[in-house]
Amino acid sequence: MKKLKKIFLVSSVALMHGNITAQSANFKTKNPYYSKTETAKLKVSNAEWKKILKPELYQVAREAATETAFTGKFYEFDEKGTYYCAVCGNALFLSTSKFATTCGWPSFYEPIRKNSVIYKKDNSLNMERTEVLCGRCDSHLGHIFDDGPAPTGKRFCMNSVCLDFVPIVKNN
Repeated sequence: MKKLKKIFLVSSVALMHGNITAQSANFKTKNPYYSKTETAKLKVSNAEWKKILKPELYQVAREAATETAFTGKFYEFDEKGTYYCAVCGNALFLSTSKFATTCGWPSFYEPIRKNSVIYKKDNSLNMERTEVLCGRCDSHLGHIFDDGPAPTGKRFCMNSVCLDFVPIVKNN
């Protein structure tokens, strides 16, 4: 029941505020753990993350809540670039592995590198699923399913609020 209340809270926030954004640009300068180049594993308490992260991101990333389907800013997003963990800056997915789905969340068929993400068994909500966590900070990103496209057959179903995006810069 507690998990359902968290999901309702995040859903309510998403509905009230439209698309949820992960963090402001200012956040990255105030988060001493955020780095797009560092790959060393982080050991940061949830109490510390709670001081740093916006409440919406904290609820999803650190408490495994889920943003409301079809509301995330990256669901129907189609730019070329790289997706990073909004909590720590770890590189997660290339846009070339993103594909269109009707599930309501941005989906990818493979991570950028093997240790970008880690997996955890999830039996919450009376379902058997595999949770996907950031390989650097252990933040909840979403879940993985076996109904994705070739070449992997996987669908990494991610919460937009947990993702940052950096577009490929075109030189003119």
